[in-house]
This record gives sequence, C-alpha cells and structure tokens, in this order.
Amino acid sequence: MTLIAAGSVALAAGLDRLLAEPPAALHPVAWLGRGLAPLDRTWTTPRLAGVGVALTVPLVAAAVAAGGVAIASRLGPLAGGVAAAVVCFTCTSRRMLLDEARAVVAASGADLPAARERLRALAGRDATALSAGEVRSAAVESAAENLADGLVAPLAGFALLAPLSLPLAAAAAAWVKAVNTLDSTFGYRSHPMGWAPARLDDLVMWVPARASAVLLAVAGGNPGALRAARPLARRPTSPNAGWPMATLAVVLGVCLTKPGAYRLDGGAEADGALPTPADADRGVVVVARAGWLAFGLAATVAVVGGSALAGTAGSSLPVVIPPC
Repeated sequence: MTLIAAGSVALAAGLDRLLAEPPAALHPVAWLGRGLAPLDRTWTTPRLAGVGVALTVPLVAAAVAAGGVAIASRLGPLAGGVAAAVVCFTCTSRRMLLDEARAVVAASGADLPAARERLRALAGRDATALSAGEVRSAAVESAAENLADGLVAPLAGFALLAPLSLPLAAAAAAWVKAVNTLDSTFGYRSHPMGWAPARLDDLVMWVPARASAVLLAVAGGNPGALRAARPLARRPTSPNAGWPMATLAVVLGVCLTKPGAYRLDGGAEADGALPTPADADRGVVVVARAGWLAFGLAATVAVVGGSALAGTAGSSLPVVIPPC
C-alpha cells in the first residue's frame, strides 16, 4: 500500500508536468465552481448559510472522491492507485500557475497592457494602474501564495491519510481543495456569506502556508530567510498568505508590494526595489523547485507513514509461546 500511495503522488506529479491541468470541461474543480453559482444569492441569514455551505460542500467533495477511488480499488490495487493519482492531480495545481506567472513576467517588459490583462488570471487586484515592476511583483506573490493553497495543502492532506487508505487520502485532498475553492468564491469581506468559508480556509491553511515558506527557503538556498520573513509575514491582512510571499521576497532580495495594502521589503539589499524581469523569473524558478520538493516530501511521508503503521501493527501481534 505504501508504494502504491507513493506511486500515486509520483503519477500526479507526472500528470501535472505533462498536462498542467485537465480540460475545463472535464475538471472537477471547474464543476465545483459552477455548482456553487446557485448558492451565490441573497440569504435571509447569510452568516448561517455560509456556515452550512462551509460544512457541507467540502464533505460532499470528499465523499465523491473517496467513493471513486474505493470503486476503482475493487478492480485491484493498481487501479485504485491510478484513481487516487487522478484525484491528487485534479486537486493540485503547479505548472499552469507557473506558466501564467512566466507569461505575465515576459509581457511586463514588452507589452504592459497585455501583462496587466494576463495578471487577472493570477491575482485578484485592479491592475489598470500598476507599473511593470508592480505587475511582476503581483505575479511573483501569486506564484508563492498559490504554492501553499494550490499544491502544498491538498498534497499534505493526501500524504497524511495515504498510509491509512487511498480513498481517505483522496477524500482529504478533495476536502482541502473544496475549502480553498469556497474561500476563493465567497471568502471576501464584502460577501454576506463569506465569513465561515474564509475562517475555515484560514484554519486549514495555517500549517501549509508556513510549510510552503520552509520549502521556498530551502529551494532558494537560503534557510535563514525564514527568520527575516517572520515580521514581514504579518503585514498582509491574511494570517497565512504573508508567509510564502515574505519568504520569497527575502530569498530574491526584492520588494514585493500590493499598492495601498502592504510592502514586503526582502532585506536591506532590496532597498524598496521592485523585481526586475530577471528577479521575477528567478522567483518563478524557486517556486517551481519548491513544488517538486513538495511532491517528493508527500511521497516520502506516504511511505514512511505506511511503514510506521505496518511496524506498529506487526509489533502488536500476540506472542505465541510454544509448549515445553
């Protein structure tokens, strides 16, 4: 089971590298997004409705994912492993976001209006008045933040429960992805029912955001960046998003900023300088490396956890003393 779980993570990484994302018409996360549309309406008690949605929708997504993997597993362990890999692949996102970030950075120097337009796919901010440096900053920030919620968080859920069973691992990844999707859809201060989805996402993302900061520091060859990033991480209003963004700012030695909201000065050498195209390209490379580290760590956790469970089960077997 442990090797099959690790193989599922490896296959998910391979699918991400080869395909980036499933076609929109076949993407379960896109289906979820369309399914949430009828819930975006006026409620008599919006906060209570938000609580109900936050509790129910992720559980439904988890049940569907677990059921699919359980059915496939009846055909054999290999079929179950492939099904789990497909769930893991659809619940994570790495290459597509990195490709978009690279495209924004490339356009920022040649066609700033096009770069501002492409930024809409990455960052939820008004880009009409952003300078080229601010556009690159937004692209780098989004790449760092999406490492946490688009990859590390669902991967962590999958890896931690994979030693118990592949259906549970798939359920955990789908649950985390649904929580994040709810936050992206409703988790705004201006949205009447957004309080519960936003608070649940804050809770779920607490560890993955900080784990992503560690991965970025290691991938950037600067483990000490975490100490310098700690005070900067508190500047964004989000309790979690600041960690990967601030760490990457320190690793790159640049200033990452959202005008009117926060400035993350990555060390004295940054001196308020926004990322150049070379800086931003390096930032995307660091995030890409951190993503591969996340896949490798998830596979390792699945194997080590499964081995530990197997060892515990073996040690609990009764000792049979032969008769004299």
